[in-house]
Amino acid sequence: MNKYEPTIGLEIHVELKTKTKMFCSCLNDPLEKEANKNICPICTAQPGSLPVINEEAIYSVIKAGLALNCKIAEKTWFERKNYFYPDLPKGYQITQFEAPLCFKGELNNIKIRRIHLEEDTGRLMHDKGDLPAGRQGYSLVDYNRAGMPLMELVTEPDIHSAEQTKNFAQELQLILRYLGISDADMEKGQMRVEANISLNMGTKVEVKNLNSFKSVEKAIEYEIIRQQRILEKDDLPAGRQGKVEHETRGWNDAKQETFSQRIKETSDDYRYFPEPDLPPLDIKAELIKKLQAEIPELPQARRKRFKREYKLPEKSAEVLVNFKYLADFFEHAVSELNAWLKSGKIKTDINRLIILSSNYIITEFPKFVSTSREIKITAENFAELIYLTFIGEVSSSGTQEVLKEMFRTGADPSQIIESKNLKQLSKEGDLDKIAEKIIKNNPQPVEDYKQGKETVLQFLVGQAMRETKGKANPEIVAKILRDILTK
Repeated sequence: MNKYEPTIGLEIHVELKTKTKMFCSCLNDPLEKEANKNICPICTAQPGSLPVINEEAIYSVIKAGLALNCKIAEKTWFERKNYFYPDLPKGYQITQFEAPLCFKGELNNIKIRRIHLEEDTGRLMHDKGDLPAGRQGYSLVDYNRAGMPLMELVTEPDIHSAEQTKNFAQELQLILRYLGISDADMEKGQMRVEANISLNMGTKVEVKNLNSFKSVEKAIEYEIIRQQRILEKDDLPAGRQGKVEHETRGWNDAKQETFSQRIKETSDDYRYFPEPDLPPLDIKAELIKKLQAEIPELPQARRKRFKREYKLPEKSAEVLVNFKYLADFFEHAVSELNAWLKSGKIKTDINRLIILSSNYIITEFPKFVSTSREIKITAENFAELIYLTFIGEVSSSGTQEVLKEMFRTGADPSQIIESKNLKQLSKEGDLDKIAEKIIKNNPQPVEDYKQGKETVLQFLVGQAMRETKGKANPEIVAKILRDILTK
């Protein structure tokens, strides 16, 4: 057993998907490429400008708190966090310190200390040889991001491994997407994870610059090993033996290591005090009830329902739910299949059709689309294709070809099967002659089969598939061959 137990707490910042910024009417567009386009006197801190609270941002954070089993504050307010940095135009950040909107929550058996609202900073652009002519050698500031609404979530130090950290962050991202309050794309900076790591509850080190789930896992694993080596070393300078510095470190993805950035500040360094230009907020029970009613079925509940209601394997349920657009389409397709079953249009075991649907959605859809907006296929047409596949009208390879065309054009599957001549040969009368030809042309494999080599049958089926250019139903071909060869 390792004598050093890691203790990890997280601070996670999330860009909220509101129409406007946190305290002004500027467009909230984190992907805007033109520098300083979405700015105004408020978000650039011009004298005399006054902030106004974004109601939509308040509602978004309350929804997140409810989804994460938090208590919601009856009264809350904003404060100024004072520090100087070039991308912070006010010289302070409007945030929450003493009275967060949400507190005492839980996710994946990890306690959530608080969730609060604040504004984002601007973005510094350092010269890497790509700045406009005449500006090389400078550091520029883009204030498009300044004032964007940020949700900050802080966990208790309940985490004890890198994998546990990654799982927590992934599930949080999924919940935020289901709520529709953030895309939470880490690579775009819409969700930023910072980990506070210590061994045996000793000096904690904050690690930043974690812009993917892989980097979260790798950085924590590295930092645990780094601190352990420090605690076990006796060849450090006098007074430094076995001492972990209380600092902020970054993560270098190229070198796969953390690096020192600065000595960690304490909360006293920020001189928090109430924001005098914003009123306190009273959160009414009626509002909480209304927002609670707007929360959709969340990932954990949906996974359980998919396994219970649709009899899906655990892995299939997990993959579908992890990609909401796939899960939504799957349910629409199942609804179509159920409607056909009730109308008598199809007669079969619905569970077999459901499993077939889930398999094709999981394996084929991600090849062509990554969002629901990109799907040209209707649930009705997809359900029709699944049924045609199930009854043998088209082979599995043919189904893949039909799907590819459906994604391209949105056309009806029956029309595609007809136009591309993909209809599978399933009538025994059509396949008898082909089977006899295969037997005649392959005397040695036929003799091997008769001598007890069962695996040879697959070779003969393969020859039949080649003869029909993949259009023969392999199960029926195998049956015909077996019947002929065992006479």
